Amino acid sequence: MKAALNADLHCHSTVSDGVLAPSEVAARAHANGVTLWALTDHDELGGQAEAMQAAADLGMRCFSGVEISVTWSGQTVHIVGLDVDTQDATLLEGLRRTRAGRAERAREIGQRLAALGMPGAYEGALPYAGNPELISRTHFARFLVEAGYCPDVQTVFTRYLADDREANVPMKWASLENAVGWIRGAGGCAIIAHPGRYKFSVHLFSRLYDEFKSLGGEGIEVVTGSHSPEQYIQYAHVARRYGFLASCGSDFHSPDESRCDLGRLPPLPPDLKPVWHDRL
Repeated sequence: MKAALNADLHCHSTVSDGVLAPSEVAARAHANGVTLWALTDHDELGGQAEAMQAAADLGMRCFSGVEISVTWSGQTVHIVGLDVDTQDATLLEGLRRTRAGRAERAREIGQRLAALGMPGAYEGALPYAGNPELISRTHFARFLVEAGYCPDVQTVFTRYLADDREANVPMKWASLENAVGWIRGAGGCAIIAHPGRYKFSVHLFSRLYDEFKSLGGEGIEVVTGSHSPEQYIQYAHVARRYGFLASCGSDFHSPDESRCDLGRLPPLPPDLKPVWHDRL
């Protein structure tokens, strides 16, 4: 049965802010029993060829994937695109534009951290970024942990780099309309990633779901490494109410940092239609 698959459809490699190469993420997923996998690096498809070849070599089913950064209602929302054409020109150009500005933002984050008594953070973060175009807050966090300023990555975000913290520099990402349009235009399925992480009111969540659906968005992550067990239940209700396809993924970045390892999530509720139902 399709619903019995051990699917992990959200994770990251060194192409964005993970610590393992795409083929190494594939190998870890396979070793952990994953049977349907997708690598979803931030705003970048550069790891897809390696990921899909590694999955094929391991006999593991694989979707292409990407996680697009979106600015909606003044906050950052992530939209996962699954089963996209990785050569689609419009999607590639949209991702290129979305990545633009990260370097300038990173320098400003470094300046803000220096003003808070942590000099050299920009230069220190660069070696952690396998792809300099995608230097991110996570790379700064890893440097600050290594430098002894904080005990772990989560503490760095809590103290300095979360959206409402002093060292964060807001970015203007893609629009929701564009992100969903790029994914759909490339033949993929658009999914709201880890909704439990967003600090929206009930009213704003309703607006987000309505707008996303009206644009052609199809799915929502229900069971993810970013959700608590209580949130699995909460977002299963959302999927039922809005008729969303249900997705799942560990959001794995690193063996040492991630809340959930690849392939270690519980299954989706059996009454939900999974995102892979009509794509396998």
